[in-house]
Amino acid sequence: MQLVDSHCHINFEALSQDMDGLLARARNNNVDYMLCVSVNLEDYPQIEKLVANHANIFSSVGVHPNATDCHEPSCEELLRLAENPHVVAIGETGLDYFRSEGELSWQRRRFENHIEAAKICNKPLIIHSRSAAEDTMQLLESNGAESCSGVMHCFGEDWRTAKRALDLGFYISFSGIVTFKNAQALRDVAKKVPLDRMLVETDCPYLAPVPMRGKTNEPGFVKHTAELLAQLRAIPLAALAEATTENFFQLFSTASR
Repeated sequence: MQLVDSHCHINFEALSQDMDGLLARARNNNVDYMLCVSVNLEDYPQIEKLVANHANIFSSVGVHPNATDCHEPSCEELLRLAENPHVVAIGETGLDYFRSEGELSWQRRRFENHIEAAKICNKPLIIHSRSAAEDTMQLLESNGAESCSGVMHCFGEDWRTAKRALDLGFYISFSGIVTFKNAQALRDVAKKVPLDRMLVETDCPYLAPVPMRGKTNEPGFVKHTAELLAQLRAIPLAALAEATTENFFQLFSTASR
């Protein structure tokens, strides 16, 4: 059995100090591959160094919608960085109206820049959306994001939003949130998402799944999310793992095994 953590931040200080231990624990839980996701360009060199030293770790390049005290990349700059063969995606990008307040046209412009870069380099988008589902989907649809595809990471929206994303050719990724006690509505969505369009992730160091709540999340914990999803769909864990692993390499097609 093999699992992929499709979205993690193992370059963050909470995890990077014990990289050897983190990777060993991931292997012990059958997590053989992981995607370390960029949230700003200032820290991107950390990710670049990390993936250069580990063939089973891939990277993205992008600036998180909540990042404010940081360099604002142009489409051309994103494209230049995406030429690195270790970069398999653009993002994470999107909209977040929960943590950002006031006039947010800058956030939408940033999002459109990332969409354009992804379309040009033909690498998928990693989408962050919080309290902004309608605007997120509208911008993806109006900017032709179906031509590059992508993933709705750490999905926490309703079935209508999931269906709109699926119709654009996007994948839906579930994090530890789906294991939380108050997540019945999300579990109902997880039952409906086609198995060939589903991914699993940790978003570590955040959102540790049940039964690891309260601990610093890490890639090895993605197994608990996969177990819950397999139970929901009444299939063996090995089948869920096989499907989500194949889905990962189908979406992030420049990632090599």
